[in-house]
Parts: sequence; C-alpha cells; structure tokens
Amino acid sequence: MKTYKQILIALLIVAFTTAGTYYVTQYTAHREKPRVTPTSRLMKQEVDFVEAARLVTPAVVHVNTVYETPVDPYALFRMDGQTPVRKGSGSGVLISTDGYIATNNHVIEDATAIEVILPDRRVFSANLVGRDPNTDLALLKIKGKDFPIIDFGDSDLLEVGEWVLAIGYPFSLNTTVTAGIVSAKGRSIGIINSGQSGIASEANTAIESFIQTDAAINPGNSGGALVNISGELIGINTAIASMTGSYAGYAFAIPVTLAKKILDDLKQYGKVKRGVLGVSFPAPSAEDAYLKQQGISPGSITGVIVMDILPKSAAANSGLKEGDILQGIDGISINSSADFSERIARLRPGDTVKLDYLRNGKKNSTIVTLESEEAMEKANGRSREEIYQRLGATFAPLSLALKQRLELNGGVVVTQVFPGGFFSQIGIPTGTIIAYINGHAVNTPDDIEKILMGAGNSRVKVFAIAPDGSRVVFELLLGA
Repeated sequence: MKTYKQILIALLIVAFTTAGTYYVTQYTAHREKPRVTPTSRLMKQEVDFVEAARLVTPAVVHVNTVYETPVDPYALFRMDGQTPVRKGSGSGVLISTDGYIATNNHVIEDATAIEVILPDRRVFSANLVGRDPNTDLALLKIKGKDFPIIDFGDSDLLEVGEWVLAIGYPFSLNTTVTAGIVSAKGRSIGIINSGQSGIASEANTAIESFIQTDAAINPGNSGGALVNISGELIGINTAIASMTGSYAGYAFAIPVTLAKKILDDLKQYGKVKRGVLGVSFPAPSAEDAYLKQQGISPGSITGVIVMDILPKSAAANSGLKEGDILQGIDGISINSSADFSERIARLRPGDTVKLDYLRNGKKNSTIVTLESEEAMEKANGRSREEIYQRLGATFAPLSLALKQRLELNGGVVVTQVFPGGFFSQIGIPTGTIIAYINGHAVNTPDDIEKILMGAGNSRVKVFAIAPDGSRVVFELLLGA
C-alpha cells in the first residue's frame, strides 16, 4: 500500500510531465505556424514569373528587316555598282496558329525584306499584310500551321501597380524576359509618326494611350509582348523615354484592346476602318493650358472639353456643341483626351455609342452613329478661309535677315492672333515662327493651307520657334 508521501510525489511528476508536454506542444505549434504579418502575407502572394515566361516565350519572335536605301544619301551606289543596304531588328508576337504576327509599324516600315526567326530557330520569310502608322502597328504573315501563340488578355482590367513581363529581342539578343509593374495608363508621349526631332513625318490621326511600365525594354524590344502574370497579352511594347536611347526606367506599350481592333482590320480589310465622331479637343500636351484659359481648373472636372464640332458630322447630328465636356462612352468614364481618342479608335464606321457629357453644369447623354473618314472628308472639304479661321492667326514670310540670324531655310511668322482660334486657345503669341507642320517645311502662308487641307480631320504637329528663340513643338487636334 502506497503511503501518502508516495502518492503526492507521483501526482507531482504527472503534473510536471503534463505541463511540459503542453509547453513543448504549444512551442512546436508556434514555431510551425508563425504569426501572420504583412510581410509574410505578401510572401504567400508572390508572383510566379517562371510560369508566365514559360507560356509566352515560344510565341515571341525575332523580326529582321532589310532596307535597300543608302546609309549616306550622297553615296547612292558603291564602287561595285550595287545599291548599299541597311538592316534593322525588332520583335513580334504570334497571335494565330496559322502564322499571323503582330509588330510595330516602325519595325518594318519601308523594309524591302522581312525575316522572322522563332525561338526554336526556324526561319521564315514574312509578308506584310497591312500597317497603320497612326497606332504604330503592323501585321505580318508567315507560312505554316500549329505555331505557338499568346492568348489575348484585357488591358482595360489592368491596374497601376500590377506585375507585368516584357518579352522581346533587345540589341538582337535571344529571347529576353524582364519584369516590372504598370506605372500608369493612358499615357500620350507624342512619339507616333515622329522622327528623332519630334516632328511628325506625315499627316496623321495618331492615337496614343500607352500603358507605361518600368519593365526594362531597349532597342529591339519594339513589337514584342507585354503580358500579365497569367501569360495573357495585354500590350505591344513600342517605345522608351530616354535621353540616351537606352532604357532609363520608362517603357510604353500599345494596349491590346486597341491593338486587337487594328490588327483585325488589317487582317480583314488590309487597312484600318475608323469611326469618326467629328469633334476637336485639346491635344494631351495642351489640355491643362487650354482649360485654364477658359477659366476652368483642370482638377475641377473630369472628361474632355469640346473645342469645335465638324459640320455635317456624327457629333453635329447628335446635338453636341462647342464647350460640352465629354465624360463617358457607353458608361465608361473618360478622364483624358488620350483615353477618349483610344476608345473612339476601337470603333468602326456605323458603330453606335452612347456619350455622356456635361453642358452648363448639367449632365446629358446622346446616342451617336460614327461616320467613316472618307465620308467626313467628302462632306467637309476645307476652304482657305475656314483653315485660317480655325487657326485664328495670320502669317507672313520671314525676312532674309531673320532666316540668316536663326539659321533657317524657311518659315513664316505669326503676325496676328485672334481670340477664339486654336493659337489663342493654346497661348501661341505673335512673333512665333512656324518652321514645320507635320514634318513638312513651311516657307509661305500658302504652304500652311496646303498642308492642313491635306491633313483632313487629324492631329497636326507644329514645330515652331518662340519669340524668345526657344524651340517648341505643339499639337492641334483637328477632329476625332
């Protein structure tokens, strides 16, 4: 029979053993299941770049081009009598199993031969199906079947801060993948149809509403893929912002929602069919300045202010007026002219849209059926008087002395600026010298008339010299 003392000792041993087991169990459980912190929660949501890169790299191709043009314009032929050639390099994206490839217009423009190399080293000669300088897109075709492709995503769903991958062939390297985030949306940087000087190369209706990212791209990436972490195509890499020509932290891609419409048009028609609304509004670079001149604080409204309505246009027929502020298309809010232009550019002639707008502080809406560019040009041939009225300015040729002092071969000087015209609205003073419009040299006032009449209902880029001698580039949007 156990004594009282023995029973007490046994109970104490059991108690300490139980407590120790509980402590060890809880300590072990604590170590196996750490406290959830913001850092650990982010770790659980870490992006898997590997899977997205594996999915898309087989469908991103290397585009090589040949140009039978002299590098030196004064050396038209070599000593052996052969025309010298130069070569270019870019990227492309396979978007169909039967060999259609999306790329940039500037990658293949003026090329006499286009070669496509797949990541598996197969080489194909490519045909140009069509191109669109105004969105900097082009569609190529190679012969074959069962090519790897990238599925289209929805760039409208992209959010600032979202991870993206850029895939292409920078500096003619083999397939290169970089990662970054969406830095901004709806960016307009004035690069499409512009040369290195920033002067537009032709009359255009350039559409810029870029996705801005910090994924590193460099020369050669143009035409390559921007994809989300699911491996879906959400943009075509197009440009970088740099003082050196190489990556400096800013990259721009054409949103796939716009690209898909343009590429479908090129495939089906060989050209782009654009729906025209028939309104003019400030170009993105002049938007805030124009609003301030109208006594409107840029931060007090959202939307795009209408500067002018094209007669006999869809806008005129729908009842829109100068001064209306367009705020929505089919229920989607509009925050900038770049955003507005891009959404209109997705549409074709005959498409019907609902526009929400503000007039005298009251909200209104109207239904509009878009016209074709050809119909608008036919119905609204511009006269000389109308052009000068819309510009709101008069011009005179430069004197020989002024040309010599400014080292110019041509140009005209603004002699008067009238209230209500474009020049007044964006603050162009008298004494400003107009040197180029849409890349064409301006030598007489008649040149302005010819260039603008040929521009149709489009964006016009003007290279000028301000009275203080500084060089400036500004845009006038003649219609959308």
